[in-house]
Amino acid sequence: MFASYLIGLREGLEATLVVSVLVAFLVKSERTDRLPHVWAGIGAAVALSVAFGALLTFTAARLDYTRQELFEAITSLLAVGFVTWMIFWMRRAARALSKELRGRLAGALEVGSIAVAVMAFLAVAREGLETALLFFASVQGATATAQPLIGICLGLLTAVLIGWGLYRSAVRINLTKFFTWTGVLLILVAAGILKYAVHDFQEAGVLPGLNARAFDLSAALPADSWYGTVLSGMFNLTPQPSVAEVVVWAAYLVPALVLFLRPQRVSAPAAA
Repeated sequence: MFASYLIGLREGLEATLVVSVLVAFLVKSERTDRLPHVWAGIGAAVALSVAFGALLTFTAARLDYTRQELFEAITSLLAVGFVTWMIFWMRRAARALSKELRGRLAGALEVGSIAVAVMAFLAVAREGLETALLFFASVQGATATAQPLIGICLGLLTAVLIGWGLYRSAVRINLTKFFTWTGVLLILVAAGILKYAVHDFQEAGVLPGLNARAFDLSAALPADSWYGTVLSGMFNLTPQPSVAEVVVWAAYLVPALVLFLRPQRVSAPAAA
C-alpha cells in the first residue's frame, strides 16, 4: 500500500504542480475565460489514464498463464524505464519547468481555445499514463485486496491538497528535497519492479534459473508477518529470490542511486 501511495503522491504532485502553473498564469494574465478549456483538457487526460489502466488490467486477465507472465514482465520493464526517465528528468528540469509551461501556454492562447485544451491535456496525460503503468506494474504479485487502489487514491488526494495549498500559498515545502527523497524511494520501488519482471520471465520460461535461489530468508522474513508484507509491498522483497533476480536488482539499484544522488553540475557563466 505504501508503494502505491508513494506513486500516487509523487506523480500526482507533479501533475498538480503543472495544473497550478497553468491556472496561475491564466489568472494573472486575466484570461480566466480560458480556464474551462484547461479543465476540459485535464479531464480528458484523467479519463485517458483511467482507461489505459483498465486496458492493462483487462488485457492481462484475458491471457493464458505464460502470456500473462510475459505481458506483466514487459509492462514492468516499461514502467521501470518510464519511472527512471521521469525521476532524472524532473531532477534536471524542475527549475525551468514553470517558465517552460508558461511559454507554451502563452503560445497556445494565441492559437485558440482548442490549443489551450490540448496543451493542458498533453501536460497532464503524460503523468497520468506513467501513473497507470507504474501502478499496474507495482501491484503484480500482490494479494487481491483493495489496499493498492486505496493507497494510490490517498496519494493522489494528498498531492491535490498539497498542490492547492501551494497555489494558495497556505503550504510551503522544499520541493527540491521532496523530489529528491521521493526519487530515492521510487528508485527502490523500480528496482523491486525490475526484480519482479525477471521473475515473470523465468516463470514464462524465457529466462533460466527460476529454482536457483540466491538465499532463503523464510525464517527471518515470514510471508505472513506484518513486516514481511510491508517489505514485499514496498520494495518487492521476497524471502527466496533467484540469483538472476538479485543480480538484476543490484545492477539497477546501485548505479541509479549513485547517479541520482551525485551533485548536479552548475554551468559556468559564459565569458563576455
